[in-house]
Amino acid sequence: MVDSQVLHRGRYLTFRIDTIERADGSRGTREIAVHPGAVAILALADDDRVLFVRQYRVAVGEALLEIPAGTLDVAADGSIEAPELAAPRELEEETGMRAATWRLAGRFYTAPGFASELMHLYLATDLRAADGTRLTPDEDERLLVERIPRREAVAAAERGEFHDGKTLVALLWLDRLLGR
Repeated sequence: MVDSQVLHRGRYLTFRIDTIERADGSRGTREIAVHPGAVAILALADDDRVLFVRQYRVAVGEALLEIPAGTLDVAADGSIEAPELAAPRELEEETGMRAATWRLAGRFYTAPGFASELMHLYLATDLRAADGTRLTPDEDERLLVERIPRREAVAAAERGEFHDGKTLVALLWLDRLLGR
């Protein structure tokens, strides 16, 4: 990279144009969306049902069924929230549940061709309803929680019925882990 120009800094995203120099000396530009990262939670209940949230996504113009997820918070000083702290918060905010057992399943870039978002995928088990003061969804989120038997959810993923990448990755990973 020989130059980088910030076009816009938003609440979570920064958009920039990077000028790169190739091995042959020629130059080109790349449009980049800088993102602090996110967590996604594959919440598996004791009855072998997976928790999903249905929410309208403005960017695609439709409601999607997805696993709970959220962007890592960015503090005023620019520091980014630790994923292992964000995952329990997001699970509770979006589903009203807490998990006693957590496992990091993996990390993956959501769209590395133009975005820096690194998704941290967790498996949450030993679920229970949040007691006491419960964390609630962000004010702009309208979520409907759905519980689907694991095998049915994996079969729906295989049929192409989920259109969200993190949900597909999570379900296919879970299928490999637990099998049919």
